Amino acid sequence: MIGHLVLWLDDRLGAASFLRKAMRKAFPDHWAFMLGEVALYSYLALLGSGIYLTFFYTASGDHIVYHGTYRPLDGVPMSEAYASILRISFDVPAGLLIRQFHHWAALVFAAAISVHLLRIFFTGAFRRPREINWLIGVTLLLLAMAIGFTGYSLPDDLLSGTGLRIAYSILLSIPVVGTWSAFLLFGGVYPGADILRRFLILHIFLLQALIAALIGVHLFLIWHQKHTQFRGPGRTERNVVGSPLWPNYTMKSIGLALVIFSVLALLGGLAQINPVWLYGPYEAWQASSPAQPDWYLGWAEGALRLWPAWEIRLFGRLVANPFFPSVLFPVVFFLVLYLWPWIERWITGDARPHHLLDRARDCPWRSAVGAWAVAFGIALTLAGSNDVIANLLGVPVEIVTVYFRVMLGIAPILAAVLTYFVCHGLQERDRQPERRRIRAIVRVNARGGYEEETLPTPDSPAPEPGGGESGTGS
Repeated sequence: MIGHLVLWLDDRLGAASFLRKAMRKAFPDHWAFMLGEVALYSYLALLGSGIYLTFFYTASGDHIVYHGTYRPLDGVPMSEAYASILRISFDVPAGLLIRQFHHWAALVFAAAISVHLLRIFFTGAFRRPREINWLIGVTLLLLAMAIGFTGYSLPDDLLSGTGLRIAYSILLSIPVVGTWSAFLLFGGVYPGADILRRFLILHIFLLQALIAALIGVHLFLIWHQKHTQFRGPGRTERNVVGSPLWPNYTMKSIGLALVIFSVLALLGGLAQINPVWLYGPYEAWQASSPAQPDWYLGWAEGALRLWPAWEIRLFGRLVANPFFPSVLFPVVFFLVLYLWPWIERWITGDARPHHLLDRARDCPWRSAVGAWAVAFGIALTLAGSNDVIANLLGVPVEIVTVYFRVMLGIAPILAAVLTYFVCHGLQERDRQPERRRIRAIVRVNARGGYEEETLPTPDSPAPEPGGGESGTGS
């Protein structure tokens, strides 16, 4: 029966020849190429757990009096959204496990995209003909941050409410359109009656559809353009050396998926994250401290905290303080990211197609730029916790802020210079022929003892056994 069904489908779709060819498609064997799959499987975990949570979540800011399982908040007024999160955490079967699984999956998803983009940057995988995939990757990073922010704003607890207040202030700081944008998103004056419903729509419909569509286009382009690979024996710009899709690569990919799901399940069950019942319900007149966002938005928080108290007037309008670190800086940074393939092409004049990847050392100036950006981002992320650090060290937060401002100017430059010279040093080592410096030979004699014969250290590379120069045949 199954055989007849397969033949019937093949007769109408002609899929057999395509599948035979597809199953033999080669994929390179290198761990770095699995980072994209970590992001994909984390997203699938995020999607599945999010569907489960949506069945029990109530996106309403209407206030009720809580009389649920969690006794410390019994009789406390709170929004229906916050009460539904408490119900998910304490009453719904496996609710807390799925909630934490979902949150950890979001963190891993953003981390995998970030590390994947760094791998692409340092190896030059964004060059022609893969500029479109680079644009898709940067957009996916932005969407991952957006879906994370809208997601952890939904519980309506005191911590997420503090983040919403910051987002409202950032929107208001945009000249000309800021007030209209804030009113449109929040549905009126802060805190707004409709913000939770609108964030839920963004979180589970619009952003999910965009991410799913871009992942699909990304995978299609990888399939169409063939996979990049590192240089090595037998590898050229015209071929791909690796494992066939079936069964080798498929089995490895399934194994990776199972590992990711298992690790996320362990984290969800054993590692507490975002315990909203400890923060309490959100009240507009309250603010939690310390209050830090998830790591992928820590850089934005740090930029806001480090920016001096500067405001300017432009064309008769006030440009408020949050606009510079929270709107202008991210726009410029991501614009440079989007344009980087063309910026590098303009600098190097190299417009050739590239299917073989660079090592980081092969392009020292690019690696230095990447190291500068990574150090800059780490410094900003740490600065986003300046109040926590000040509390731990027992010093005023103003001193910690000044320290991070100095660090932000020095650390990225040091990282870039160090990276540049390390890459040059590795290049020099690669260009030097292998030296065999034999200083002594130790032998076991007939009596069971040891004899040492000291040899002179040659000033030139030792010849290969048999004499002559080594080489590679064509």
